[in-house]
Amino acid sequence: MAPDPWISMYDATCYLAQDIAENIHEHNRYLRNGENPAKLNMTVRHQMHSLKEKISQLKQSLLRAVSMHQITQLEGDRRQNLVDELLTRERQLQASFKSDGSEPDLIRSSLMAGGGPQNISNPWLIEEPEEIRGLGFGEIKQQQQRIIQEQDAGLDALSAILGRQKQMGHDIGNELEEQSEIIDDLTNLVENTDGKIRSQTRHIKIVDKKATSCGMLVVIVLLLIAIVVVAVWPTN
Repeated sequence: MAPDPWISMYDATCYLAQDIAENIHEHNRYLRNGENPAKLNMTVRHQMHSLKEKISQLKQSLLRAVSMHQITQLEGDRRQNLVDELLTRERQLQASFKSDGSEPDLIRSSLMAGGGPQNISNPWLIEEPEEIRGLGFGEIKQQQQRIIQEQDAGLDALSAILGRQKQMGHDIGNELEEQSEIIDDLTNLVENTDGKIRSQTRHIKIVDKKATSCGMLVVIVLLLIAIVVVAVWPTN
């Protein structure tokens, strides 16, 4: 089954947001250390512009899919929530990038507790979901890929079930056509048999009528013969 273009675009946008978060974190580290982050600065600005365009494309594509009834309303609401989450991430990334090297409170506390930037799990989510809390970017990517693979496997299984149901429907249709042909043949046979019975019945009635006529004729002839015999028989 071909992947949904909208889902593919959404996944690519999420990966871009993760890359931006890593670059912003590195950019801010340069600033804190007094280094020149000019190259990273240009990269992040370009990525942020690309992220904004991708989110806009997702919104337009979703609006078009809902208006044309290409997806259900429930699926449309679910995807709208995903877009809203991306918009929130974009604002957080913008705020982090414009903070001139300062970190959000959660990230700052993680730095102080862990002793270094390597312990930061996800610098662009202020409130991380429970299932990804404490995971690094690579681990989050792996988890997302695993989820996508599980979804693909579920879609493949659903596709196989639908394929079997389609084949069953096709087989049932063929069986109904065959049964219909048999019924038509039986109907024609009954009609032909009924016609023959009617024809034979008419013949029998004609023969019976002829037989009745012949019997009466024989009786009349016998009566006439008897009358003649009586007439000519000597009275002596």
